[in-house]
Formats: sequence, structure tokens, C-alpha cells
Amino acid sequence: MGAFWHFVTQDWYFAIPMFIMSVVAVTLVVWRLLLNLGARTNMNVFLPALQEKLQKEGVESALKFCETQPGLIPRRLFTAGLETSKQGLAAMRRAMATVIELEIVPQLNFLLPTVLAIAKIATMVGLLGTVVSMIGTFSQLSAKGDMASQSQSIGLALFATAMGLVTAIPLVFTHVLFKAWIANFEIKMKSAAHKLVLLVENLKPPTAPAPARAKGDTAVTLKK
Repeated sequence: MGAFWHFVTQDWYFAIPMFIMSVVAVTLVVWRLLLNLGARTNMNVFLPALQEKLQKEGVESALKFCETQPGLIPRRLFTAGLETSKQGLAAMRRAMATVIELEIVPQLNFLLPTVLAIAKIATMVGLLGTVVSMIGTFSQLSAKGDMASQSQSIGLALFATAMGLVTAIPLVFTHVLFKAWIANFEIKMKSAAHKLVLLVENLKPPTAPAPARAKGDTAVTLKK
């Protein structure tokens, strides 16, 4: 612990940036995790409610229902599909595919490039700190020739690489997990879009009441 504290105080120009990158990375990961939690929707509960809205009140009421729901699937995907439902099923499919590709997936990737960049930069900064420290250590070793007095400095130089790896490894692992979650969520969105198309396709238009016959018409029919 004393050696690490010595590294922080003596090589602060490497230690402080590493600490800052670690704090920023944790903040971004927590932020992305909260965004992912807010993007989810329980489709087993939502789809029956949407189907009931469609059958009883029509497309306009179902559209308003989706706009008030949390989650990206009802609020972004289904809204785009229902808004174009009057243009036909093909227009619905195109609209939802466009929303998935150009709006929802980029939104799900928000912060992930920054997280990966911090992971790579932390590794390189740690390596740079080690190299700079080793250069100074070997310069003093060549001048003084005392290996024992410089052994602690060699050990301290490795703390920079260790801090870089401790920062980078969890970030790379988290980035891979987020990417896998996005891939699964994209499949879920495509499945939900297909189900919405089926719901609209099977939607029965309300039957108009038969027009009542006039009394005169009835009388003419009976006379014949």
C-alpha cells in the first residue's frame, strides 16, 4: 500500500489521469445501464393491451396508447408503424425498419464508443507511464550503478500499467456485454414489428349498421 501511495504522490501526472478515466468510465457504464433498463418493455403485458385497443377503439387510439408507454418498442417502433398503417402493410414495414436502423440502434449505442475509447486509452497511458518511469530509472541506474536503490523505482513504474489494465479490462468486458444486449434487443424489435403488422392485418373494420328502409319502400314492396 505504501508503494502504491508513493506512486500516486510521486508520479501524480500519470496517476491522476488514470483515476479520472476510471471515474468517468464507471459513470458512463452506469448511465448506459440505466438507459437500457428504461428501453425495455414487457411485451407479454403490452401486446394484449395493444390488441384490445386496436379491436375496440381503432388505430388512432392504439397510437395514442403507444405514445404514452415507456420503452423504445411502443414509444418509437410501434408509433412509427401505426402512423403509416393507413398507407398499407408494406409502408408499415419500411417505416419500422427505418426507425430501427436509423434511430433506435444508434440510440442504443450511445456512450459505447466513449467507453471503448477510454478502455484503449487507459491501457496506452499506463504503458506510457511505465516506459517513462523505466527510462528515468535506467538513466539513474547507469549514472549511480546501484541496482538495489533502483529496484523500488522499477516496481513503482509497473503500477502505471497495472492501473491501465485494471481500468481497461472491465470496460472491454462491459462493452462486449452491451453489444450482445443490443443484438438481442434488435431481434426482439424485429419480432415485435412483425407481430404489430399481423395485428393490423387481422384488424376487422367496424361494421356499419344497415340503412333502415323507408316506409314508402316497404309499402311498394308489399303491393307488388
